[in-house]
Amino acid sequence: MHATAAVTETRNPRRWLILAVISLAQLVVLVDNTVLNLAIPKLTEDLGATTADIQWMINAYALVQSGLLLTAGSFSDRYGRKRSLLAGLLLFGVGSLAAAFSLSSGQLIAARAGMGIGGALLTTTTLAVVMQVFDEKELPKAIGLWSAVSSFGYASGPLIGGALLAHFWWGSIFLINIPVALLGCVAVAKLVPESKDPQGARPDLVGAALSTIGMAGIVYAIISGPEHGWASATVLVAAGIGVAALAAFVRWELHVPHPMLDMGLFRNRRFNGAISGGLLVAFGMGGSVFLLTQQLQLVLGYDPLEAGLRTAPLALVVVALNVAGLGAKLLEKLGIAMTIAVGMTLNAVGLAMVAVLGTPDRGYGGMLAGLLVMGGGIALAMPAMANAIMTSIPAEKAGAGAAVQGTVNQFGSGLGVAILGAVLNSRFAALLPIGLGAGAAGSLHEALLQARTPALQAQVRDAFAGGVRASELIGALAVVLGGLLAGLLLRRAARSEAHQAA
Repeated sequence: MHATAAVTETRNPRRWLILAVISLAQLVVLVDNTVLNLAIPKLTEDLGATTADIQWMINAYALVQSGLLLTAGSFSDRYGRKRSLLAGLLLFGVGSLAAAFSLSSGQLIAARAGMGIGGALLTTTTLAVVMQVFDEKELPKAIGLWSAVSSFGYASGPLIGGALLAHFWWGSIFLINIPVALLGCVAVAKLVPESKDPQGARPDLVGAALSTIGMAGIVYAIISGPEHGWASATVLVAAGIGVAALAAFVRWELHVPHPMLDMGLFRNRRFNGAISGGLLVAFGMGGSVFLLTQQLQLVLGYDPLEAGLRTAPLALVVVALNVAGLGAKLLEKLGIAMTIAVGMTLNAVGLAMVAVLGTPDRGYGGMLAGLLVMGGGIALAMPAMANAIMTSIPAEKAGAGAAVQGTVNQFGSGLGVAILGAVLNSRFAALLPIGLGAGAAGSLHEALLQARTPALQAQVRDAFAGGVRASELIGALAVVLGGLLAGLLLRRAARSEAHQAA
């Protein structure tokens, strides 16, 4: 009784309000990502964006963010997480303003890259603050609610974006970030306590540069492969630079006195299990969300608002289950390994249902069933994955741990968009009817312009639908493999820890 009272007294009395504030900061990032997917058809028409341009608009943000996450995590640990939240919100707001008034694909890609800097600070700091203000008993529930708010971003983003795109120009989808960012700044300044690593040292600038160059080179090679050819000098040089930079990063971090990323973390089997599985899961999910919005609009023929309404059930299921605490309850009963394996298997089954049943002749009903199953799987697995990573590191290194978790999500998601987008392009080109011009495979819009008869246009649409279906099935395979791999590695880690304790 006395122990319970003591624990209660040490808990921050405003911890749940703080969770709401930092979740608002996270929300601004996620709303933007989902909204951009809905704008793909308009960007293709208004800016003349090709499929490769669209991938860069998405990946420029993810690439810069993933490259800077480790630096941002180190910065927040050493100089304060409250400062990082404020800086991230301000940078994200300024980048959104620039994106809204871009006049070309290149300008929009550059603005998205700038937004990635703010996104890196927000992604690492929000989860680190959760680790600081909640104790071990309440942490699973807190992470579950944090995940629920993130999912609300996926639900509200398409709805808000669809309404805006139905009445305004595409730049309005970025302007909605500005009031949220300003409100977040005020709330963070008033409510969030400052916290940092008391033994933090100067940022590792060399490590930051090497990690950014390394990931940028690899993702650039993947995105450029379908356009330039996988054996072209452009792709091979970019991939070579990326691999060399990442190898140099690891070597540097092992020998520098104050590393940006403590390589000792990778001696923790639980940490490695969550990271390995999380990469494949993020790969499958990131690429699949990229494909889902195109499937709804370009295959099933819904306008942006209708597509947004039809993506909402996925996220709303995640929100409902996490608010109800189902994920935290099952985590306590099944353990981290089994919860992740079950959740990601459900997720993969749902994604496969979307691929197979989401066809024009079947309509939306089959896709809805798949989205609901996916939502249930995400509600179980994602909080458990974050919990596995964050509880395997020291509390004072929470920023670094959140950075690794965010790097895995962003890097995996960027690779998913790049590779599954490449699969879509390749399959689409292979299925196109003979006789269309060389540029037809660049986008569905271009192919339809070259198809002069209704019969040819129907064949073009069927070809695009086949490309989407093939890509989604590959994404489903990646999700289930990631979940099973994470579950296996985490179960082995738990047995090893139990053996050592005995």
